[in-house]
Amino acid sequence: MDKIKKVKSITLWIFFIPLIAINTCLIIVIHFQEWLAVGDGIGPTIPYIDGGTSISRTARIFPTYFIFKPAMFLTSYLLIKYWLFNKEIISFFDSNHKHIKKIVFFGITSAIFLTLHSIFLGIKFDNDFYKLFRRIVMLCFIIFEIVAQTYLVVSIYSIKNKLINLINTKVLLLKLILVSVLIIVAICSIPIISQDGNKVFKHALEWDFFVGVITFYLLTFFMWKKNN
Repeated sequence: MDKIKKVKSITLWIFFIPLIAINTCLIIVIHFQEWLAVGDGIGPTIPYIDGGTSISRTARIFPTYFIFKPAMFLTSYLLIKYWLFNKEIISFFDSNHKHIKKIVFFGITSAIFLTLHSIFLGIKFDNDFYKLFRRIVMLCFIIFEIVAQTYLVVSIYSIKNKLINLINTKVLLLKLILVSVLIIVAICSIPIISQDGNKVFKHALEWDFFVGVITFYLLTFFMWKKNN
């Protein structure tokens, strides 16, 4: 199928574009912080482990937002294409599948929330409602993204017998495990992230969770076989 080839072609972009963007911003902030005047400064850090800084802190200043924002806008566009392609793939094998509309709704809405988050990142406005709005937008992106991924994996798993010559079932199982882990981590982390403090944990969780979310798309590339 043509749509399968298109899905494979964009999944690597969805994985590498945001991954390269956030780490480029991190490197710039760490090595040029005196020139950038980043508040109280960010020391040498591997935030995936030590939670030394947040993604937003590295991406919301000049010139890093010129890297982060376009990368997220492009990623959002590719995500929308990704979910629409998957809708057509599932519809081809089961036109009346019960989760098709849910996949499209949650998938596209998550991409919209990512766009909104990128637009408002770095805009300074000293208002509690505005700060709450930004947090809600980011939270909604995570929730809708995970829900969309869950529905997609469950849907593909339900028709895997029809796709037996097209997919690697072991990778499909890995995607199912990944989504399950993300859900468990998210639920278990709620009591901690809802409290004040715990910045180190929150920052490390933010970096690791984001990588976990985009790894879903890398696995998609390996799930579909080359000769379709």
